[in-house]
Amino acid sequence: MLRSKLSRGPVYQPMSRQHQRTLTYLLLGAITFGAYYIWSAPPIDPLAVPFHLHEAYMNNRDATKRAVSYQSYDWRTAPFVNKIESYIPLPTGKPHKLPPIQFEKFSETKSQRQRREAQRVAVREEFQLTWESYRDFAWAHDELRPVTGEAIETFGGWGATLVDSLDTLWIMGFKEEFYEAVDAVAAIDFGHTNLTAISVFETTIRYLGGLLSAYDLSYEPVLLEKAVQVGEMIYRAFDTTNNTPLEALDIKKAKSFERIEFAAETSICFACLGSLAMELTRLAQISAQPKFYDVVARVSALIDRMQDTTKIPGLWPTMVNAANEEFNQSRSFSIGALADSTYEYFPKMHALLGGLEPIYEKMFETSAAMMDKYMLFRPMVPNEVDGEDLLLCGEVSTSRPRHVKLQATMQHLTCFIGGMFGLAGRLFSDAHHVDLGGKLTKGCIYAYAAMPSGIMPENFDMVPCASRTSCPWNQTLWEAGVKYHYGGGFISDFDALIEKYNIPPGFTNIRDTRYLLRPEAIESVFIMYRITGDQRYLDDAWDMFTAIVGASATTFANGQVLDVTFVPPPPGQWTQQRVPGVRGGIFTREDNIENKMESFWTAETLKYFYLIFSPPDMMSLDDWVFNTEAHPFRRPHIRK
Repeated sequence: MLRSKLSRGPVYQPMSRQHQRTLTYLLLGAITFGAYYIWSAPPIDPLAVPFHLHEAYMNNRDATKRAVSYQSYDWRTAPFVNKIESYIPLPTGKPHKLPPIQFEKFSETKSQRQRREAQRVAVREEFQLTWESYRDFAWAHDELRPVTGEAIETFGGWGATLVDSLDTLWIMGFKEEFYEAVDAVAAIDFGHTNLTAISVFETTIRYLGGLLSAYDLSYEPVLLEKAVQVGEMIYRAFDTTNNTPLEALDIKKAKSFERIEFAAETSICFACLGSLAMELTRLAQISAQPKFYDVVARVSALIDRMQDTTKIPGLWPTMVNAANEEFNQSRSFSIGALADSTYEYFPKMHALLGGLEPIYEKMFETSAAMMDKYMLFRPMVPNEVDGEDLLLCGEVSTSRPRHVKLQATMQHLTCFIGGMFGLAGRLFSDAHHVDLGGKLTKGCIYAYAAMPSGIMPENFDMVPCASRTSCPWNQTLWEAGVKYHYGGGFISDFDALIEKYNIPPGFTNIRDTRYLLRPEAIESVFIMYRITGDQRYLDDAWDMFTAIVGASATTFANGQVLDVTFVPPPPGQWTQQRVPGVRGGIFTREDNIENKMESFWTAETLKYFYLIFSPPDMMSLDDWVFNTEAHPFRRPHIRK
């Protein structure tokens, strides 16, 4: 039964984690789960449809009920000044038989199955409540404000949450809601926006990725029509002096036939440069228009040529000069913000192209070796914790040749790296990388469990171990690290400092205490579960889910958490004056929730939670490859 929106406040009261888990499992054991299989069973089997029959496929809706697309401007007619005379075609030939990714023999007891199915239902209900609120208060707008129940435009005014959530609706079995959303998508006018310039990266991963994925699942023709329009718009971002993409596209200028070619970016983030590959490749595959793959191939070739020219050969810096094709100016390297998804797309492009383009395996293997050498570190944790299987990924910089300095700072964004290593390890038959993927994923799981709220912060520091094999706890070293970040050597009362900032043992600095409803940690947990079949990942995922919902749930949906080190006291203990938003003050759970819910909450986070608790053949990683916004694209079907 769906919870009332007005009952959200009292549902999640603070309690001990042990008590919470015990009570949760007792409740779950009483839930009848069988009927919910119907919700998740698709009415058609898309995998039974040959790849070349996309256009001819008739879905399960009557033709008279299909949505009719509206568009005030046809992006196919927009100018492209710096014309490309000859397109690089999609790789041809029979796709390679790639190794399987998923574990072959999942097994569970009857009670484990009942618990997992009940957990899946709980995730589905959380999504349903959010979706109903979005439909009631923000329909066809970009985002729902979860505290006040209002609409807000953040990504062009094209219904970011609507488009981003299409495949989640389908996967969770909300078929009636899906088709209602398709009708709304048909009315989106991608020829007009409330912005002067749009983010090419965000428009690609959210809108184009969402439309293509929903089309891959449902074969609704209007979704492909809209995907082509968005793809054509994004294609104009490549109308530069050397056909590298712009970071932001001026919509008015892109339509003008009087303009000259755009100047290529002299400073663009590495993720903005290389993270358009999957979406444009998939569009090229479905639409049979090679120009979309051509620009991807050109950028990939440039990235490949520059890989050994950087300050740390093998890795690419967070910012590069695309105009001059110079990648050796920046000395800062990260696998987190500004760089993440370009690395992520190397093994995924290999899978999407059926292994027919070797450049992506080569770029991954070379960069992975350098990550392993310089960026991965074991964090020092208390003796009662087994830290041998924990790894985190920091950031590095270099001031002179062969001198690389590690900064033991971990971003929540970087938690995708465990799944990336695991996925690549299976695709490229590298057991060491699968092992690294597991340890990196467990590092993020530990960061969740160590926080008072059970949720990992946006950004934090820890003490890096000198060795990955032996790392005894050093209280003095930890205290020195904390004091360095929180006041230098002038702090005498260390215990008071720890209590004031709620710093768990081993952590030296909580740089950003927020949790933005991000999916990267559960993404890696999901992938590693599908790779290993290890049931412990399910327990970790459930702990993460209950902690996140407990801290983020509002009357209408879920909001970003301002401070993951904060756990509100029981109401009877609110005796001190409330100091909203002030670290160390006494304030309520509601004060700790920001009125912000990005579309990736429904597109990614809840989708990955749902899939990990689903039967492992649902959206198998051997049949689908997910873009960085968790939109699944169909893989070539031949594999070992």
